[in-house]
Amino acid sequence: MPESSHLLPAVASFLSSPKQLLIDGEWVDAKDGQTFATVNPATEEVLVQVAQASAVDADRAVVAARNAFETGPWSKMTPRDRSHLLWRIGDLIDERTEELAQLESLDNGKSLASARGDVGVAAELFRYFAGWATKMEGTTIPMSVPGREFHAYTRREAIGVVAGIVPWNFPLTMACFKIVPSITAGNTIVLKPAEQTPLTALRLGELLLEAGVPAGVVNILPGFGDAGAALVDHPGVDKVAFTGSTEVGKKIAAGASKNLKKVSLELGGKAPNIIFADADLDAAIAGAALAGFFNEGQCCVNGSRLYVQREVFDQVVEGVAAAAKAIKVGDAFDPATTMGPLVSQEQHEKVMSYVRGAVADGATLAAGSPDPAAENGYFFAPTLITGVTEQMAVQTDEIFGPVITAIPFDTEDEVVAAANNTVYGLAAGVWSRDLSTAHRVGSRLRAGTVWLNTWHADDVTLPRGGFKQSGWGRELGSFGLDDYTELKTVIAELR
Repeated sequence: MPESSHLLPAVASFLSSPKQLLIDGEWVDAKDGQTFATVNPATEEVLVQVAQASAVDADRAVVAARNAFETGPWSKMTPRDRSHLLWRIGDLIDERTEELAQLESLDNGKSLASARGDVGVAAELFRYFAGWATKMEGTTIPMSVPGREFHAYTRREAIGVVAGIVPWNFPLTMACFKIVPSITAGNTIVLKPAEQTPLTALRLGELLLEAGVPAGVVNILPGFGDAGAALVDHPGVDKVAFTGSTEVGKKIAAGASKNLKKVSLELGGKAPNIIFADADLDAAIAGAALAGFFNEGQCCVNGSRLYVQREVFDQVVEGVAAAAKAIKVGDAFDPATTMGPLVSQEQHEKVMSYVRGAVADGATLAAGSPDPAAENGYFFAPTLITGVTEQMAVQTDEIFGPVITAIPFDTEDEVVAAANNTVYGLAAGVWSRDLSTAHRVGSRLRAGTVWLNTWHADDVTLPRGGFKQSGWGRELGSFGLDDYTELKTVIAELR
């Protein structure tokens, strides 16, 4: 852990006592008293003990959420009331930016600058959706029935109880991705943060109560897969919203099918990043490094598969390798750090095994090393690999680390076929000065988000989601709000 002098008093205070579950507006221990340690990935030291939710606790939380949805004051709050509440929460988050950023960096490992950016996105999510709370409108639809007259219209209504299950790569913003549209639409929610990174979700829970969110509307259950599975299986849950791996997403879809609860899934990715010879190479090289190494490589839309037209391949590889070597890997609280550690020992070992496997299969490291970057902490050097084939695991599997593979190509048809030759379809990118080429190739890529001459440009107004095994549904924007509502048709005969 950083020296105590580096921590805000509010952060030190937050870490001074074990963390509990938030159920029905109260902070409570797990029913069986179980706890687990959350660890600083930069030092491998325990930050604090956290209550470990079980299936029993999941049931307690779902019952609280159901009661809040059906009989509590939440059901009587007007859309305007919800709008004001959401805006107030956004202000509270902004006021505590540095506190939340320090907690995020301690728990996840990302640099303070990155964590501050995540906190800003979280606040903006609440403000953006505050505007939507009063704009969930229906339509009138004319009917054509001879000799009879009807008035038909539609309504957008809350689904009920949502189970939100989120990953560890953007702990606070991912929690907000589930909480914000849920309560905007009038639902209640039980959130299970990732066991690696529960702290900012718990601190957010405190802010929600401070803002005036009624008891039971938002419940937070840190814990492991058994708690998540209990939520998926629970008959009192009406919708599961999950962000994480495709493997787990398949299990969630299977579990939810038992009672056909609604499911939205943002899953894995293996995004292709295509650089044509006529691209602005300085911009493309910088963009490729950002695409692959952003957030320690732990981002599902990262451009981990780099395809470069052959005549500029060596130049681009040299430039991306230089960018990789210039990245300062270190502790989040070091102002010089531009890349923190990976989130856990498990993730560190996984990334190392992929890089070592590629080297063993004949690939070459243009930057990086298959070995740890430090004796303590889960640090890993940004890595660029050449000499890769399309069959290697490093090319086909989502690694979720700062690893880019680079392959040359000759023709547009060739690279489009290679780019689409994956089970994933979350993101993709094209670099070309010829806008016709960029738009044409972009339209041929099977991905939910396609960047042209940029990467990671984003806004809370834009929908995100995937094709193929990268997920179901969309998050954010008006499209994302639709996934948290039921569409009701009402027909009245006029006599």
